[in-house]
Amino acid sequence: MKIAVPTRDGVVDNHFGHCDHYTIFTINGDEVKMKEILPSPQGCGCKSGIALALRQKGVQVMLAGNMGQGAKNVLEAQEIKVIRGCSGDIDTLVKSYLAGMVEDNGEACSHHECGSH
Repeated sequence: MKIAVPTRDGVVDNHFGHCDHYTIFTINGDEVKMKEILPSPQGCGCKSGIALALRQKGVQVMLAGNMGQGAKNVLEAQEIKVIRGCSGDIDTLVKSYLAGMVEDNGEACSHHECGSH
């Protein structure tokens, strides 16, 4: 399994579409086997093509902070499960997710530079 996390300075970037980069964790069982960095494309996340790029890398789960409904829809169309409301250190977050301690908060961002999407 592969998990992507919008990242800035080792923590979850609060806004999926404007993060510094995506950290992709390769998981085997309940252990992180590898981490790789995917640079964030220019522009808004839901229109940038990042969902397809993540899917092509085999990402199945996105652990994110805030995210608009449009971005969530685009990721889910690429069969990437979206968990919103995440924060903090990315390594700790992924371990918590693997332990079953992270759930989607159900909130969609609708008030940022890219408009309501």
